[in-house]
Amino acid sequence: MAERGVQMDQEKFSCSICLDLLKEPVTIPCGHSYCVNCITEHWDAGIQREVYSCPQCRKEFNPRPVLEKSIVLTGFLEDLEKTELKAAPADLCYAGPEDVACDVCTERKRKAVKSCLFCPASYCRDHLQPHYDAPPLKKHKLVNPSKNLQQYICSRHVEVMKIFCRTDQQCICYLCTMDEHKGHETVPAAAERAEKQKEVQVRRQQIQQRIQDQEKDVKLLQQEVEAINVSADKAVEDSEKIFNELIRLIQKRSSDVKQQIRSQQETEVSRVKELQEKLEQEITELKRKDAELEQLSVTEDHSQFLLNYPSLSALSESTHSSSINVRPLRYFEDVTAAVSELREKLKNILRDTGTNIAVKVTEVDVLPSEPEPKTRNGFLKYLSDITLDPDTANRKLLLSDGNRKVIRKKQEQSYSDHPDRFTDWPQVLSRESLTGRCYWEVERRGEVDVAVSYKNISRTGQSDESLFGANDKSWSLYCDTDSYESWYNSIQTPVSGPVSSRIGVYLDHRAGILSFYSVSETMTLLHRVQTTFTQPLHAGLWLSDDGDLAEFNLK
Repeated sequence: MAERGVQMDQEKFSCSICLDLLKEPVTIPCGHSYCVNCITEHWDAGIQREVYSCPQCRKEFNPRPVLEKSIVLTGFLEDLEKTELKAAPADLCYAGPEDVACDVCTERKRKAVKSCLFCPASYCRDHLQPHYDAPPLKKHKLVNPSKNLQQYICSRHVEVMKIFCRTDQQCICYLCTMDEHKGHETVPAAAERAEKQKEVQVRRQQIQQRIQDQEKDVKLLQQEVEAINVSADKAVEDSEKIFNELIRLIQKRSSDVKQQIRSQQETEVSRVKELQEKLEQEITELKRKDAELEQLSVTEDHSQFLLNYPSLSALSESTHSSSINVRPLRYFEDVTAAVSELREKLKNILRDTGTNIAVKVTEVDVLPSEPEPKTRNGFLKYLSDITLDPDTANRKLLLSDGNRKVIRKKQEQSYSDHPDRFTDWPQVLSRESLTGRCYWEVERRGEVDVAVSYKNISRTGQSDESLFGANDKSWSLYCDTDSYESWYNSIQTPVSGPVSSRIGVYLDHRAGILSFYSVSETMTLLHRVQTTFTQPLHAGLWLSDDGDLAEFNLK
């Protein structure tokens, strides 16, 4: 507590020019106090002026005030200096390798508590005391202990550098003002320090304000993180419940259809069996009658035949319906067709709504996207390390230089079969998937398509589904020897701009921005795409003719 009190007193009774404890304090008419030497040098620097002002409050005086020693402050400061010395027992310790040693100690060196610019030397507490007691030494300039006092001494005149040359922005001694710095704008170093100290205070206030503002922003961002996590967790939970409900509805509908089919199956089988039984009964009856008729027909006695004939019953109407044979039975094939139709409708609905959901997910934008850089150095902050995926390379493409360089060849390369390989178009995709903010450059020779594509682009055949820029899964900039064209979904757009061998590509995936630049001494925007990306992207290259070449990220 005592040390804290001493420190507070030091701040309260410091000179605002030299920022040290007041030495021979004087108080000017406005009430502010300074070291007599500091205020004298400050006013002497403006000797040609008729108005003198306070360095702190800027109050002006005319004529120049007479400086008188402040008895009260002097006595108080002497007591404070003694208290400071007593309150710092750590200064009594001996100097270590990192400490400034006392230059007066003859035996084991003690740690210096102050350095004197006028002597110049460093002193421990005991050897410093004369600077507080002897009147001639009280005028010396004391500073915190320094191992390199020579930096305060003019190497040419071996004088303390108490003057600041504003013309050359350096500290000099008073003799320098008479020769090499003659005619320059000079002020006492203490006065310049006071001016700079004000700037330091202003900057500190600005920095502290920025710290406070950014600490608030950090808290807000932390709250945003928590809110995002809570919202995402709830969305996952709610989505899972909804999809489970949909699954239950589909399962219930499946169970209902199954029950309906089984019920109808039972009804139809029962009806058919009933008809079958009737037919079998008719067959039995018909066989019986046929036997009677057969027996009658073989009777030799004519009278007996005629006598028995009337007893034969008439043939009843047949239960058999000709409608059974009108059309072939289809059974339940129509039900299967209806369920298949429902399946296709659900597929379409799930695909469309799934895309919409993915779009909504990518549209979640808590923070506004940063503006697109204006200079190449600005773009290079987002430089991505792009390498080509050998498993996607068409067999007419040869990769080299760590898979960063590709050249088209006449002969096919001996690549193994792979489902990701482009079988017909001379194309290749990057190994890395690209999200967020990315930038890369392509150095090209010949006709080259610089492209980006979703990973699920088709890989087989010569259809538009597998060609960069000819479908809704890829975007490309066709670079000819003297012109450019942009391609998307088979729509061609001429692009104007300076033709360069180097193309810069900037992607802000979240903002849906894809920009192509011509890179030379300056960067020129060639084409910008504004859309919504629903999947991660991959960089792609298409090479037109044998010998065409492209390489990623040359410095």
